[in-house]
Amino acid sequence: MSSPLRHTPALLSAISLGLLLAQAAAAKDLALLPPYGEHMVLQRDRPAVLQGEADAAQTVTVQWGGKRVTVKADASGRWSATLPARGAGGPHALEVQAGKSKLKLSDVWVGDVWLCAGQSNMEWPLKFTDGADEEIRSADAPSIRHMRVPLTANVAPQSILPAAPWVVGRAGQTGNFSAIGWYFARTLQAHQASHKQPVVPIGLLDVSWGGSHIETWFSRATALAREDLAGVVRALPASNANYASDKNAVVEKRVSAWQPNLDFKASDDPKMAEPGYDHSRWPTLKAPEVWESQGLADLDGIVWYRREITLTAAQAQGAATLSLGNIDDCDDSYVNGQRVGGFCQHDRARRHPVPAGLLKEGRNVIAVRVTDYGGGGGFYGDPALMRLETTAGHVALSGTWAARVVQAKLATQPSANDAPTLAFNAMVEPLRGLPVAGVIWYQGESNVGRAERYREDFPTLIREWRAHFAQPEMPFLWVQLAAFLPMADNNVNDAPWAELRDAQTATLSLPNTGMAIATDLGNANDIHPRNKRAVGERLARWLIDPANATGPRFVKATPKGKELVLDFDRRDLQVHGASLNGFALAQGDGPFKPAQARLENGRVIVWHPDLTAPDAVRFGWVNNPSESNLYDGSGLPARPFRTDARPLVTKGNRYQ
Repeated sequence: MSSPLRHTPALLSAISLGLLLAQAAAAKDLALLPPYGEHMVLQRDRPAVLQGEADAAQTVTVQWGGKRVTVKADASGRWSATLPARGAGGPHALEVQAGKSKLKLSDVWVGDVWLCAGQSNMEWPLKFTDGADEEIRSADAPSIRHMRVPLTANVAPQSILPAAPWVVGRAGQTGNFSAIGWYFARTLQAHQASHKQPVVPIGLLDVSWGGSHIETWFSRATALAREDLAGVVRALPASNANYASDKNAVVEKRVSAWQPNLDFKASDDPKMAEPGYDHSRWPTLKAPEVWESQGLADLDGIVWYRREITLTAAQAQGAATLSLGNIDDCDDSYVNGQRVGGFCQHDRARRHPVPAGLLKEGRNVIAVRVTDYGGGGGFYGDPALMRLETTAGHVALSGTWAARVVQAKLATQPSANDAPTLAFNAMVEPLRGLPVAGVIWYQGESNVGRAERYREDFPTLIREWRAHFAQPEMPFLWVQLAAFLPMADNNVNDAPWAELRDAQTATLSLPNTGMAIATDLGNANDIHPRNKRAVGERLARWLIDPANATGPRFVKATPKGKELVLDFDRRDLQVHGASLNGFALAQGDGPFKPAQARLENGRVIVWHPDLTAPDAVRFGWVNNPSESNLYDGSGLPARPFRTDARPLVTKGNRYQ
């Protein structure tokens, strides 16, 4: 038999040290977990569930509005306290105490909490919109608060939201607010004030991510139920660190294959800007077109571009302008070895002055060092904007450029679009059960190629989010995609953007939903229209006056000889322009043709001289429907529609 354990002084010291270390490991400072903190807005008329951390098993007391709630932290130090519901108002004080630690919040408001979700048009900050300077300078709405949830993705569902502050809507502080969220909130409060109603505080919780696909906003359970997504989700590594390591290995292998015999890990050489530098061994990239679509998928980092042009003596004389269009994200641009400009702003076209005397008759070299921090990288946008503007005419610069990767930025965590569920896991899952007023959503641009599938995906997301926030009837408002892409490329028989808009319209069949039409607010050359005020106002209109928030809605088409007579749900129709545009007709199995139309006694009459018995009509059924100019008396545009059931051009396209 072995001898009994003896509690020697050395052993007792070791045990004590172990206990102290264990206690130290379990000890946590008293803290509130995001989105709870100073300046926050809590949802009115519903119990608030306050969450935080303290020492393991420690008693935590919360005092709120004369009420005291006492709870105990669990073994990990997490605690949750349910506070009694309160009506709108503020500021209120809230105090949390655990042992000798105490937190005092003096600026807590109760009102409506709205989630601002989707991709870049919802994320778009106020400071980059029309009229931003005056709007930011004159902002005086301290009862509007904004919390920007940091862009964070994770391969596994998380329970804690990334930390971020609540920012108060005071003058000079609103520049980074979601612009649509800001105007949405301002419109609601302005309506309340003008109708002598109590002004309800509003908290804007911004969980949007530029360029994100709808699939990244699905939960793991939803993705696993989808045949085209389940395999991708099951294959995700166990941790973000493993994911980053695997992704970096793939990117490095891809870059090495794209530019064989060229070391992208070598130092970034400034000589690459010089006219005499030899780039004969470099591969090529087309511009404008992001490099991800040209064999460099998932690459973030630095790529040099070089282009040789030949100028006449007249073109080389005097000053010029180097116009490069949009570059994602940063550029350093050189002409014949001299830097002529550069900055970091992916949505701002480059126009760099070229001083007199720098250009030469004959051979000239333009070099651009492009740095991309995430998402698409390189040149993009309108090819016509890429040109050297000289006093003797323009020289086109779109087309093929020599290019070389000199640095691949290594990933430390996944990005939203690396796989389904990643943004939801980190930015929405931690909000489970949070009382909110509803969701405003602007997303879909990244799903245009899968528009037919969006007819199922979007309603699925809405149902899931309603369940996630424990609100089966939670209001869900969204923005229909704005007009985009060159008008010259419009095709009434091939319009994926129209199909996505139609999927958004179809989702209105769900209860407590609303859609702001934005077909008249777009920009052919910029996916980010700057008039976010009108978008926010139109979203708010769904809460203020839902019966008049949608614009004219098509009801039926009646044949009348060679014409179709169209009825809408309202008769106060207007034409904004000299003629009524945006309609197309088809007959039998024939193609749709742009049609003529007129307004007559509150109805629309449509015809085409080549069609004797048209039986199908489309309106605004193009990628860029900005010429579609049928409105109602309040200034809202008619939503795009079609009466035919022909197969969609995106039919069968699935996530890859």
